Amino acid sequence: MPIMTKLAHEFHEPVLLAIIGGTGLYSLAALKPIAKLIISTPWGEPSSPITIARTSSGFPIAFLARHGPHHDLLPSDVPYRANIAALKGLGVKVILAFSAVGSLREHIKPRDFVVPNQIIDRTKGIRSSTFFCKGFVAHAGFGEPFDPKLNKLIGDHCREILQGDGVKLHTKETEGKDVILVCMEGPAFSTRAESQLYRSWGGDVINMSCIPESKLAREAEIAYQMICMSTDYDSWNESEEPVTVEQVVGNLKANTDNAHRVAEKLIDLLEPKIKSGEIGGDLDGSMKFSVSTKKPARDRRAAIKMHYLFPNYWPLE
Repeated sequence: MPIMTKLAHEFHEPVLLAIIGGTGLYSLAALKPIAKLIISTPWGEPSSPITIARTSSGFPIAFLARHGPHHDLLPSDVPYRANIAALKGLGVKVILAFSAVGSLREHIKPRDFVVPNQIIDRTKGIRSSTFFCKGFVAHAGFGEPFDPKLNKLIGDHCREILQGDGVKLHTKETEGKDVILVCMEGPAFSTRAESQLYRSWGGDVINMSCIPESKLAREAEIAYQMICMSTDYDSWNESEEPVTVEQVVGNLKANTDNAHRVAEKLIDLLEPKIKSGEIGGDLDGSMKFSVSTKKPARDRRAAIKMHYLFPNYWPLE
């Protein structure tokens, strides 16, 4: 009988890189897990325990399952604030977020990978999309919702590692234009009319989880890039059957091996770049002077919560 290694429940080193796994990516088999952390934040507990693993060189990586370890969370019910806050508390500077998407373009075929650089938000205000609140008001820039350096790194190094008949990686460079991800509320898929509307807006792919995850990462000063795995043609393509769960799951299984290849390649590339500060430091300090609320009017409870994210920015008085 094999000896089971018990994972530690504490980890006291900074963890600079995190992987958020979406539908179809729940773990990284190539990495050796060393700890499983149950973390509580002022915004509650994350979707899942956070697994800490090490690379062969000893570099620690955090892994979080967005929809829970057994996929029991609807997109609208994911505790996005707790997820990002927990990763920030570990010291994370860079997040690679994987997600299944529907394709809004014929040439972006099921099983292709897509690296978007722009977002259209079609969520409906159900999800809490900011750490800030009444009594502690701030604003974050979001003109470029993904990290340009991460975006380019993926485009430059991951195109050739994808396996499968005709599987391609689509980026701003390959498309010659912005690659636009539409984030909808869900959990139902789009109607055909909605799908055609998103195409008319220039949308390339559609999912249900990029918002508010990307907005919260920006507020937390974490470099963030979503890596999308195409599973279907949404509902716009009348030559195809409307998207079904069975179709999505089938293509997800085919995508999983490539998702692992991409993640492992990027971990190797990012380790020295994060350590040197080349990637992951561009947002440092970006929120420090963003609070509009004057000190006498600041809500102390909100300030205590923000102290969890930024203990050195707004001293508690």
